Amino acid sequence: MAWNKDEMCIRAARELNDGFYVNLGIGMPTQVANHIPAGMHVTLQSENGMLGMGPFPTPDKIDPDLINAGKQTITQLADSSFFDSATSFAMIRGGHIDLSILGALQVSQAGDLANWMVPGKMVKGMGGAMDLVAGVKRVVVLMEHNAKDGSAKLVKSCTLPLTGKRVVHMVITELGVFTIDAARMSLIELAPGVSLDELRQRTEAEFHVALQQQAA
Repeated sequence: MAWNKDEMCIRAARELNDGFYVNLGIGMPTQVANHIPAGMHVTLQSENGMLGMGPFPTPDKIDPDLINAGKQTITQLADSSFFDSATSFAMIRGGHIDLSILGALQVSQAGDLANWMVPGKMVKGMGGAMDLVAGVKRVVVLMEHNAKDGSAKLVKSCTLPLTGKRVVHMVITELGVFTIDAARMSLIELAPGVSLDELRQRTEAEFHVALQQQAA
């Protein structure tokens, strides 16, 4: 059964706290913005120079000049601010962003992250991922559990070029939630309808089972 993508984003939104400054990576992580709990104030930051992003626009409100780092059209808020890329990365590198939610190609059991290129394929650019994992206080990876060819994305050791070493604190997939602490990966939640046997079959990484609850 597992979680669908919307449910994965809802689970990721549980990692937000009131007052957080948050960077959401390209792809599925951007959808976490749709599930910020009511009454919680979270300020979203974009590497291309914006602080305080609003929700995605309805068709009649699209401004092609107003985009996030993934080139998606967004909206501004009454307290949004705009600045150059140097200022944006100063926020990131200076440790002023509380949480980043990113996608990944591979995550190792020690918390190494590979998410910026596949050798032999066209690379548009590194983007801000390397700065984010080095400068942000906490990194959560939100990704599908396996690649399109069925291979594991939670691995013993990354085989793709690294974005950062021992930088991932949590991984959320459609099958469950893992934490990584002191280079040790632990399973803390299983998605509904997912067995531990299925999870082990689809995971290369070694992990400790420390289930806190059966996720709803």
